[in-house]
Amino acid sequence: MATLRQWVHGARPRTLPAAVAPVIVGTAAAALAGGMDLPRAALALVVALALQVGVNYANDYSDGIRGTDDHRTGPARLVGGGLAAPGAVRAAAFVAFALGCLAGLALVWLAGAWWLVVVGALSVLAAWRYTGGSSPYGYRGLGEVYVFLFFGLVATLGTQWTQAGRLTSFGIAGAVGVGSLATAILVANNLRDIPTDRVAGKRTLAVRLGDPRTRMLYAVLLGVPFLALAVMALSVPWVVVAFAAAIPAVRLVTIVRGGSSGPALVPVLAGTGVVDIGYAVLVAVGVALALFSR
Repeated sequence: MATLRQWVHGARPRTLPAAVAPVIVGTAAAALAGGMDLPRAALALVVALALQVGVNYANDYSDGIRGTDDHRTGPARLVGGGLAAPGAVRAAAFVAFALGCLAGLALVWLAGAWWLVVVGALSVLAAWRYTGGSSPYGYRGLGEVYVFLFFGLVATLGTQWTQAGRLTSFGIAGAVGVGSLATAILVANNLRDIPTDRVAGKRTLAVRLGDPRTRMLYAVLLGVPFLALAVMALSVPWVVVAFAAAIPAVRLVTIVRGGSSGPALVPVLAGTGVVDIGYAVLVAVGVALALFSR
């Protein structure tokens, strides 16, 4: 029987910044568009967090029953480590998905954008199919594509749309920025797991690219957000404050490019999450400064 602490670890807190950051940036973009709504932002945050926790438990369940997590270099998983029954972990994933669906329905009702129900349904399906089902896309090297799409573009622009009722170039650039950082979190995780994933037959993008090119991909993904920031600064100069997030980003790239592997990459995973949330908060600070200085 898993302890509460083990269930919390099973939710993979280090990945949660990938859910929080797009809501922050999307809300900042909505504020610039004159439509910030904090209750709707709170609902969007619940949706994002619930989907992130749900996909983490679903991944734990699916990888566990396939035997992918039998020999891990990272923290022990609930199913793979024999800490919890597979059915209990699957139920936890479904509870998280259900909570996300309820919050999402409330959000689209308030926003009057019922077409977003389809987007929400696709998001839940994508969360489950990452490692679940007969042909999971995470095993075919497509995980990074879906993370960028759903935890970057969909989460950020969905947050902006449900508050402001429209999209802007600022919001799109911001979505690219946080989407790249969310993807970098997954890349760091999969870089660490290349040896065990290869043995288990899990053909992640990292396995397909190999170690050197995956390290280069990580560096590129940490550089893209600052190119996006330069685009955002064209309309809101105050967001240059977010370039401060480049300081820890450079340190992380140095570690990854330096050849760290196995457990030594665990701090990189956490550090990338810190950069993600720091980047989003600083973008929001820049927007706030721009609005207050008008």
